Amino acid sequence: MKIGILREGKLPRDKRVPFTPAQCVILQREFGVEVLVQPSDWRGFSDDEYRAAGVQLQEDLSTCDVLLGIKEVPIASLIAGKKYFFFSHTIKKQPHNQKLMHALIAKKIQMIDYECLTDPDFNRIIGFGHFAGIVGAYNGLRGYGLRFGLFDLKPAYQCRDMVELKEELKKVKLPNMKMIVTGNGRVANGAIELLGLLHIRRITPYEFTHYSFREAVYTQLHSYDYNEAKDGAPWDRDRFYKHPEQFRSTFAKFTPHCDLLIHCSFWDPRAPRLFEKTEMKGPEFRVSVIADVTCDIDGSIPSTTKSSSITEPFYGYNPQTQTAVEKPFENSAITVMAVDNLPCELPRDASESYGKELLEKVIPALLGNDPDGLIERGSICKNGDLLPRFNYLRDYAL
Repeated sequence: MKIGILREGKLPRDKRVPFTPAQCVILQREFGVEVLVQPSDWRGFSDDEYRAAGVQLQEDLSTCDVLLGIKEVPIASLIAGKKYFFFSHTIKKQPHNQKLMHALIAKKIQMIDYECLTDPDFNRIIGFGHFAGIVGAYNGLRGYGLRFGLFDLKPAYQCRDMVELKEELKKVKLPNMKMIVTGNGRVANGAIELLGLLHIRRITPYEFTHYSFREAVYTQLHSYDYNEAKDGAPWDRDRFYKHPEQFRSTFAKFTPHCDLLIHCSFWDPRAPRLFEKTEMKGPEFRVSVIADVTCDIDGSIPSTTKSSSITEPFYGYNPQTQTAVEKPFENSAITVMAVDNLPCELPRDASESYGKELLEKVIPALLGNDPDGLIERGSICKNGDLLPRFNYLRDYAL
């Protein structure tokens, strides 16, 4: 098999790669796969690093059996009849990618979407979420430091890697403030890892609302901590995930005590928001900085009215006028961080972690050792038609 590593063509340029130079060497030596890398001036690993590892660079990848990228591949660059791996952002019928979906069908491409690579129970097996959490928490702390003039961290994207980012953390000096991390998945675990590097004390949700501390502290909230059944029934996890519309939020009990909210929890549009815009107007709403790592526009965090960018990660939200404002750190505004591509800020580390998962969990299946049907299950289309799992896309794809 011959594998090609694509140059990212979507704007803004993504610096991540599916495989680092060292991982390309593993592909070739341990899996017997030939690897070709398309030259690029902007990826997190330079062409020279690939050359130094003995990996061949080549513009034309048409001889490759499988092509791997990160973001959507420009339609004009798609090669008919190939197997592609990338985030297609089509499975929710995203309007802006409908033409891409049409092209994948027309060119008889087997589209294997990273987001669709799951175990037999349909739990995702790989993702960049961990680094989204790390960078999201870092940005949240950076915003808090800037808002109150406590410290000025270098933006994460200006750090070469996690080693330099950890050095920056030495600047952090926090007062006796309180933080919340929502969620318990990859993203939340990344945020908690970052807070752990600072040795910030973790407390229970009960302690969070009932006690004061002389140091900075944080608590982790799960869905059952801030949602309850409307009919008063005891918490039922299965019911919540199947019928979230039958629940209401109780997050208001935490907002009088929270200074920095790092939101990492998946949100179903049928579920209640954490809080409403009207609640943000009141004096009991103490949150001054919100790092919305999930970045659901007009979703679970109502102040996330738009996404921000890596170079301009913060904007202000005025709860009285319910509008975004230009100055993110003015007293009348809540500081919002809502970058929707956070792992891109640490492309080298995020790529290394992601490539490791691909090598362990996906490449063996791609090479034929696939008893659970991972590759077929993760394929949206093949041979000019949708796979059965994705028949719901028929009106969108054809």
